[in-house]
Amino acid sequence: MPIRLLTPSEAHARQQAGAYLIDVRAAHERALGMAVGAHGIVREELEADAAQHLRTLDAEVLLICQRGLRSRQVAEFLETHGYRNLSSVEGGTDAWDAAGLPMLRADIDVDFSERYSRHLRLPDVGLEGQKKLEAASVLLVGAGGLGSPAAYYLAAAGIGTLRIADDDVVDRSNLQRQILHTDARIGVPKVESAAIALSALNPRTKVEAVRERITSDNVEHLLEGIDVVVDGADNFPARYLLNDACVKLGKPLVYGAVHRFEGQASVFDAGRHRGEAPCYRCLFPEPPPPEAAPNCAEAGVLGVLPGVIGLLQATEAIKLLLGIGEPLCGRLLQFDALSMKFRETRLTADPQCPVCAPNRAFPGYVDYAAFCAGG
Repeated sequence: MPIRLLTPSEAHARQQAGAYLIDVRAAHERALGMAVGAHGIVREELEADAAQHLRTLDAEVLLICQRGLRSRQVAEFLETHGYRNLSSVEGGTDAWDAAGLPMLRADIDVDFSERYSRHLRLPDVGLEGQKKLEAASVLLVGAGGLGSPAAYYLAAAGIGTLRIADDDVVDRSNLQRQILHTDARIGVPKVESAAIALSALNPRTKVEAVRERITSDNVEHLLEGIDVVVDGADNFPARYLLNDACVKLGKPLVYGAVHRFEGQASVFDAGRHRGEAPCYRCLFPEPPPPEAAPNCAEAGVLGVLPGVIGLLQATEAIKLLLGIGEPLCGRLLQFDALSMKFRETRLTADPQCPVCAPNRAFPGYVDYAAFCAGG
C-alpha cells in the first residue's frame, strides 16, 4: 500500500503524541537546521540496520528529509522489511521550516546560511568547511587578468580575508580581461577598484588593499598570517620572489600564467613538503630571456584566457583551504584555447634545487630584477 504522507503540521502533532521522528539526511545537511525533537539517523545507516534504531515493527515512525523524496523512499524500504506504521513528511524540512514549526539551528546567521547554501549542502564542504573558508586568509598578488576572476570567486566562496597587493592603476586597455574593474574607475588604483567590486559582491569578505609592488623588503610582511598565496603577477621577478618566500615560510603557492592563447596553472608546495613537492624553480631554474617571454602588453592575450586560468587558481586555493581533492601539486596543467585542450605534465622536485632541496638552508633573497634580466 502507498506510504502515508503527512503535512508538517500533521507530522508535528503525531510527534507530540509520541511518534518517532527520524531525519534521514546527512550530518552536514542536518547542521543547517532540523526539526526539534527529530533523531538524526543517516539513510544508509537506517537501511543497513533498522532493528538497531526502531523498537518494534509496529512503532509509529515519521521520516523526514530535505524535501520529502528520500524520506518516502526510506519508508518504502522499511515497509518491505516488515515495518507497518510509517509516514513521510511532505515537503521535508523545507516545508517544516516554512510552516513555522520549531527548528534546531546551528549557530549561524541568516546571511551566512543563505549566501553559502549551495556549499553547505556539499558533503565535502558543509558547515565545518565553510567556517574554514571564513577563517582563512589568502594573499593575491596582482589585481589584473588572473587576479580578477580569482578574486571574484574567492570572495564569492566566502574567504574571510583577501589581501590584494598591486601598485598599478586601472587603464582602459585592462578592461578587455581584468573584469574587477570598470570604465568609470579608469585611473583608480587597482586594489581600490578591486575592493569596491568585491565588497559589493560579498561584504562578509574583508579585503585588505595593499598598493605596493611586491619586493624582497615587503614580501614576508605580505605573507604574514596568510594560508594560501595566489600568484596573479605578470612578471618573472615577482614569481621567483613569491616562490622563494613561500618555500622559506612554508606557504602553498597557486601559480598561473597566460600568453596569447595559452595558459598554465600549478600548485607549488615545496615549503611544506621538502623533497616531495616541486617549487617554481624546479620547473624553471632560470627565467627565459626577455625576448622569449614578452608580456601581455607586448604579445597580446585573448581576453577570456586569464578568466580560465584564474578560475583554476581559485579552485586550487579553495581545495587547499578545505583539504579536499587532489591539488595540482607536482602537476602542470596547460591549456590551449584555440584547440580547447588541456594537457598535464608531471613535475618532480629537483634534489639540487637551490631553494627547496631537503636540508638546504634558505639562500636569501636576491636581486630578482637582475636575475631575470640575466644579470
